[in-house]
Amino acid sequence: MRTQHLGMVLLALASAGEAQLNALAKRAGKLYFGSATDNGELSDTAYTNILKSEFGSTTPGNGQKWQYTEPNRGQFSFSNGDVVANFAATNNLILRCHTLVWHSQLPSWVSSGSWTQAQLTSIIETHIANVVAHYKGKCYAWDVVNEALNEDGSWRDSVFSRVFGGGNFIPVAFKAAAAADPAAKLYYNDYNIEATGAKQAAAANIVKLVKSSGARIDGVGMQAHLIVGQMPSAASLAATMNSYLSAGATEVAYTELDIRHSSLPASSAALKQQGDDYARITQACLALKACVGITIWDYTDKYSWIPGVFPGQGAALLWDDNLQKKPAYTSVSSVLAAAATGGTNPPPVSSSTTLITSATSTTTGGGTTQPTGCTAKKYDQCGGEGWMGCTVCASGSTCKVSNQWYSQCL
Repeated sequence: MRTQHLGMVLLALASAGEAQLNALAKRAGKLYFGSATDNGELSDTAYTNILKSEFGSTTPGNGQKWQYTEPNRGQFSFSNGDVVANFAATNNLILRCHTLVWHSQLPSWVSSGSWTQAQLTSIIETHIANVVAHYKGKCYAWDVVNEALNEDGSWRDSVFSRVFGGGNFIPVAFKAAAAADPAAKLYYNDYNIEATGAKQAAAANIVKLVKSSGARIDGVGMQAHLIVGQMPSAASLAATMNSYLSAGATEVAYTELDIRHSSLPASSAALKQQGDDYARITQACLALKACVGITIWDYTDKYSWIPGVFPGQGAALLWDDNLQKKPAYTSVSSVLAAAATGGTNPPPVSSSTTLITSATSTTTGGGTTQPTGCTAKKYDQCGGEGWMGCTVCASGSTCKVSNQWYSQCL
């Protein structure tokens, strides 16, 4: 009976033209299920049709990085970053903005400069103030600092760590980002911090460092560039996320998920294993209320970064090179649907992400009842069948229907 119910939910969403992965994720208590994208890919109509129909958020793969936004000191350009930002706005997708301070893809004027700490502080502050101000109100979150750690948890060598003698540039960046957009969630983002270990412990210490400086940090982004059959245990995934919350973060997310095959072509057994591995990550996020969502690092092997960096490896995503769904897609959608329909081990939920299992509603206006004097913040739930929370959105946002069960302030 449960399988029949799950199948009916999938069929109903598909028939209604809903963003299936995203709609299921939201019904299961998550804020979004998203995909990264890049400017060139948006000219591929078949690709963008899937991006719009399946996902509820997107991340610009490159266009908001320093080399594009401030190629020369004091000269800002947003034409590259605006492409994905405008696509997100046009298609009602949440925008995760990426990234402000990173050792890579820096213009040479930054990376090769002989700066004092005061000079580099001013450069960071000016860069962030201008870039974040340009996108103010458009970004759900910013990856403020990206990949500041080595695998052993020490500070990665960069112009920033050299000038500051370690990681003290990080609070500078977070203070500047918070000042430029008080509403955006501010993240530290890195790879190989999904499982317990030295690098994970160092990432938790970054949260403490930022907070001890008096700056705001909201989340930790776990990139999750993983390998089929070499997955962290469920216990390690859970312990890792909780370590960031214990350090002072209020949310976590999987921000760049892909799970690559170490040899190609992938066998049927390897494809099944890949599906199981994707399911494990999805289940880990579903099990923790503070894990707000999952972003895959583009959704199709056609545009994956992996073959160019790891020759002979790849096929890491949910769709193949021909935009056909792979077994991993079925695994992810089934896990989400089971949670969305109250299946085994559904995720805990809060008042802003209530699961509705009833098929009927005694209220009108989309099934909502507004408590007196209640205003929902931007990106919070504001309606849906059986919803009993706030239905009026804060100034600057509007309650938009995503599906029968979920409306959101956007």
